[in-house]
Amino acid sequence: MGTLPQNLGQRARILLLLASGLTPKQVSDRLEVSAPVVFKWRKRYQEAGLDGLSDLPRSGHPRKLDEAKIKEILTLTTQRVPREATHWSLRLMAKYVGVTVWQVAQVWAAADLKPHRLKTFKISNDPHFADKVVDVVGLYLNPPDNAMVLSVDEKTQIQALDRTQPMLPLKPGQIERRTHDYKRHGTASLYAAFDILTGQVIGRITQRHRAKEFLEFLRQIDRATPAELDLHLILDNSSTHKTATVKTWLEKHPRFKLHFTPTSASWLNAVEGWFAQLERRALYRDAFSSVADLKAAIRRFIEAHNEHSAKPFRWNKTAESIINSVNRAKLTAIKNKLLN
Repeated sequence: MGTLPQNLGQRARILLLLASGLTPKQVSDRLEVSAPVVFKWRKRYQEAGLDGLSDLPRSGHPRKLDEAKIKEILTLTTQRVPREATHWSLRLMAKYVGVTVWQVAQVWAAADLKPHRLKTFKISNDPHFADKVVDVVGLYLNPPDNAMVLSVDEKTQIQALDRTQPMLPLKPGQIERRTHDYKRHGTASLYAAFDILTGQVIGRITQRHRAKEFLEFLRQIDRATPAELDLHLILDNSSTHKTATVKTWLEKHPRFKLHFTPTSASWLNAVEGWFAQLERRALYRDAFSSVADLKAAIRRFIEAHNEHSAKPFRWNKTAESIINSVNRAKLTAIKNKLLN
């Protein structure tokens, strides 16, 4: 007695139940298959009859690429751009070279090529770049005794954005949704001092970001830290950090010692990573009906971070490796400029 393959048997049962008057949902529940499966085989039967219940022929194992074809893919990827786009996609490359998308993906993976990704960079032209890197990285890797190392910066013009319609909440089968347009309710600025030893943050929210506000933040740091400790502050090169008023105050408070990062090197300041967390976890997805709401959300984030998330900052790159990397980038930029 002949037997029917299990997959064909299930497809036949789907059609029989549909023919008996059951709805696709009822058939799905009866046979414990998904609704798309029921619709698929009903459509295949309607288009091709009983032949539509068989599996379509498979393409088989893709042919292997020879070295010339691999070289062509790599050359096009790194030295050319397609006529109809700014960068290569898997389908575009497969079309140009005459291979499968899977084969292009394998070649790119082996060569660690990712044409769809783009990173931005800016090379510092600070004449004292090396000295500043050595100074700042030295504080990260070998902080001085009897002192606190604080990474300090300000996040300016944080907008209190509200959506034009209420957000639609997350629920099973549906992601959270919001309108693409928004209403502006003003801005606030945040000064933050990130303690690299503990990960704790001292914050001050202001309406403006002048030297006056920076000086008030220095006074807040002075009050919030043990008086017997020296304070090493890592800062960027903002003009508000170097005014005559600030310098005069610092002369009267010698425990404050300022260390400046190189120009165009904000990535060297540890607090930037914490700002990214603030943006991602507390600001981007929220809606604020006023600046007061925005300030309250920032304060809640700082409190929650200090209580639950703060941890020591770990810096792994040496000053030498950073300097060598930047020098290589400068040489590459010069070569590309000469070639173009």
